[in-house]
Amino acid sequence: MAAARILLAIVCFAVTGSIGQFNGHLLDPLSAQRQQLITIAASQVGVREATGHNDGKAVEAYLAVTGLGKGYPWCASFISWVYRKAGFVKPNSAWCPGLFPMSRISKEFLPGNVLGVYFPELKRIAHVGLIVKLDGDWVISCEGNTNVFGSREGDGVYLKRRPVRTIYRVADWVKEGRMLP
Repeated sequence: MAAARILLAIVCFAVTGSIGQFNGHLLDPLSAQRQQLITIAASQVGVREATGHNDGKAVEAYLAVTGLGKGYPWCASFISWVYRKAGFVKPNSAWCPGLFPMSRISKEFLPGNVLGVYFPELKRIAHVGLIVKLDGDWVISCEGNTNVFGSREGDGVYLKRRPVRTIYRVADWVKEGRMLP
């Protein structure tokens, strides 16, 4: 029976690109955590800053997870908040580059992984988002402190569609991630 589940998982992945379920059993133990991250992030789509100055009840809750108050850029804090809500200890950083230590770098655009956008004028990753799914040459992501144009100084939480080629780095905090007690 176990061999049949493994074979079915391989076939499901080859056909659909995801592991999924069989007879109610999760075939990929990480997929439940990844789905939870996406669900939490997506529940925030539509949150907007109160006055356009990195403020408002939800924005301040995101910032508080990383020890900051209103007024600070919050895309990385949003990602940290999502992971915390899902029960992860880390990431926990308000600084975009802090979400990409070498031990977490991945080449896989898996749901729940963190994407980093590089800004040449700053010479660093200066915006982050949560990968929802890969769609051909596009990444669908959930991002905080952005807008319809994809700015890193936006006004809310949005679902974005970005070309894969514009993603500088991906980090996997789910694989071997520590959960809160």
